[in-house]
Amino acid sequence: MTDRPQTPLLDQVHLPSDLKRFSDDELHRLADELRAETISAVSVTGGHLGAGLGVVELTVALHAVFDTPRDKLIWDVGHQCYPHKILTGRRERIRTLRQKDGLSGFTKRSESPYDPFGAAHSSTSISAALGFAVARDLGGTIDSGLGDAIAVIGDGSMSAGMAFEAMNNAGHLKKRLFVILNDNEMSIAPPVGALSSYLSRLYAGEPFQEFKAAAKGAVSLLPPPFREGAKRAKDLLKGFTVGGTLFEALGFSYLGPIDGHDLDQLLPVLRTVKARATGPMLIHVITKKGKGYAPAESARDKGHATAKFDVLTGVQKKAPSNAPSYTSVFAHALLDQAARDSRICAVTAAMPDGTGLNLFAERHPSRCFDVGIAEQHGVTFSAALAAGGMRPFCAMYSTFLQRGYDQVVHDVAIQRLPVRFAIDRAGLVGADGATHAGAFDVAFLANLPGFVVMAAADEAELVHMVATAAAHDDGPIAFRFPRGEGTGVDMPERGEPLEIGKGRMIRQGARVAILSFGTRLSEVMSACEALSARGITPTVADARFAKPLDRDLILTLAAEHEALITIEEGAVGGFGSHVAQLLSDEGVFDSGLRFRSMVLPDTFIDHASPEDMYATAGLNAPDIEAKVLEVLGVEVLARRG
Repeated sequence: MTDRPQTPLLDQVHLPSDLKRFSDDELHRLADELRAETISAVSVTGGHLGAGLGVVELTVALHAVFDTPRDKLIWDVGHQCYPHKILTGRRERIRTLRQKDGLSGFTKRSESPYDPFGAAHSSTSISAALGFAVARDLGGTIDSGLGDAIAVIGDGSMSAGMAFEAMNNAGHLKKRLFVILNDNEMSIAPPVGALSSYLSRLYAGEPFQEFKAAAKGAVSLLPPPFREGAKRAKDLLKGFTVGGTLFEALGFSYLGPIDGHDLDQLLPVLRTVKARATGPMLIHVITKKGKGYAPAESARDKGHATAKFDVLTGVQKKAPSNAPSYTSVFAHALLDQAARDSRICAVTAAMPDGTGLNLFAERHPSRCFDVGIAEQHGVTFSAALAAGGMRPFCAMYSTFLQRGYDQVVHDVAIQRLPVRFAIDRAGLVGADGATHAGAFDVAFLANLPGFVVMAAADEAELVHMVATAAAHDDGPIAFRFPRGEGTGVDMPERGEPLEIGKGRMIRQGARVAILSFGTRLSEVMSACEALSARGITPTVADARFAKPLDRDLILTLAAEHEALITIEEGAVGGFGSHVAQLLSDEGVFDSGLRFRSMVLPDTFIDHASPEDMYATAGLNAPDIEAKVLEVLGVEVLARRG
């Protein structure tokens, strides 16, 4: 296409092995072309732009020096993997990123042998690299063989305890592996905490930067005559700065910091460590998220996630909004509650913008806490805030809350502490795919004694559920809501607490009752419109609560109808399973009630638009209509006709 950048060198690259025949000067030009191609591709598809632009030179250098896929290159999280995909045989499909049947926005084992380990959550790469290194030394065999293991992890991801657990174990085992600390002073939001400050001190102090890069952590790599002098220089340097001693204490040789956008630094360093390292090695690389594209560099999130955009201006091509997003509704409802209750505080794990808590932080900075990529800590921290008399709202994406589940059980549920869990991105989320789908939170929370679990059917209900959570002091409570815009319903001036465990009737019908939990309610109502043409008028109710269940409502629906269908945006074991248990316990099935439960299928659904994903899941209006016809025995007659 004529609007694509001119890339004469990149056009010659079909696999990373093609980089071996390029000179260093050509690799410089190749990096420029790779950056232009990445910008062009993401402008068409949308996606994670800034992280990839920040590692263009690093990606070129790693593939030029190491021998992938024999050497296992593991990108932590995977936000930054688009340039890697372009160089590893997937350039022709790069403009299908995050589209239905297209390339994943993250690394994915089933997609390419150059993705040895799938990722989309942070802080797993060092553990994976160590696993590959041990497998190599134990004689593990896979098709491409086992060579070196290289983990590329950001400074934000290093705030998670798992990264340090892996480094501690790697230092103990003394296996040869490489950790590239990609220090861009950002994760999704600017990094927080003592570690971030520590890393900043490593390269803030001129004129020692070049001296540190030359002297620190690399003593074991130097020829014997130079080692003693280097050791003395290193010891002297420790008098001026903390340097790499944290990593060295964990058993790693430390090298850096070096400029991650300068191939004249990257290539010699990587070639040297590849040739000489014998144990675990940490290379500290300084990069700039969004590097080389002014709109990304100037954006608050450095172009972390973007819709389709105009390459020349960087202006995103977003469809006009007809309703506020669920996230913004939650954020403003929480602000309203916090304005009237000084005990309300908010906790998130490196997602202040994504959860809407950036607004809370602006208004109530002393009551808002971004704990970094540390969900386990965030949950326990919230538990202690509750124990100390505060009313904490722990706001996390459903898929990220999974990382703190042990703490939810032991530190919150067992102690019956009133932590309020605001669960964003519930259900299927679209382009981020299976790794970010909020499929399991209802199942893993509703089985915990004393937990209250709610799901908003629309944005007005969400306002009331925020108020309900704020007023609930008798144990933990959670409410879930999806990504994207609301349904456009009239909004209340202020949220009012709901009666715990009580649903609501939406419409009265006959023969079959549909009990909805969450935002599939709008699809239920669309299905009812289609069914009315057949003379079928289902009763519809909104459960509101998966726990405690509205026992009276459910038993009444069961008694007054031939069939009962539950529908939810969650996995097997969630709301429908709890309803089935109640009906079983009450002996309702003995009366001949026909019961069906519509849930997410027992599979991971690949990335596509949310509508396509729900179609795959069988949870859209036509699927609900078909389920009603099937349970009433109408489907067979319709097919015969």
